[in-house]
Amino acid sequence: MREDKQLIVLTHLSQLLSFITGFGGLIVPLIIWVTQKETVFQMDEQGKRIINFQISMLIYCIVCIPFIFILIGIPALILLGLLSLILPIINAIKASNGELPTYPLTISFLK
Repeated sequence: MREDKQLIVLTHLSQLLSFITGFGGLIVPLIIWVTQKETVFQMDEQGKRIINFQISMLIYCIVCIPFIFILIGIPALILLGLLSLILPIINAIKASNGELPTYPLTISFLK
C-alpha cells in the first residue's frame, strides 16, 4: 500500500462536484474509493466515511422535502447544504494534515 494524501484530499473535495454539476458528489468519490481502496493507505476508511456522509445527506434531503410545506424543511435544507459545503473542505484539510476526518450526523451504512 502506498500513502497518497493528495488523492485522499481530492476524494474529499470531489464531494463538492454536486454544487457544480448537480450529481457528481456521490459518484466520483465512490469511483475513487472502489478503485483505490486496496492500493492507497487509509483510502478504505476515509472512502467509507465519505460515502456514508453522502448517502446520509441524500436521505436527509429527501426527508426534508415534505416538510417544506410547513416551513421546517426550508431551514433544514439550507443547513444540510451548508454542511455539505463546509464539512468536505474541513475534512480535506484534516486529511492533508494526516488527521482522521469526521462527518457528524452520518449514518453508518458501510463499516
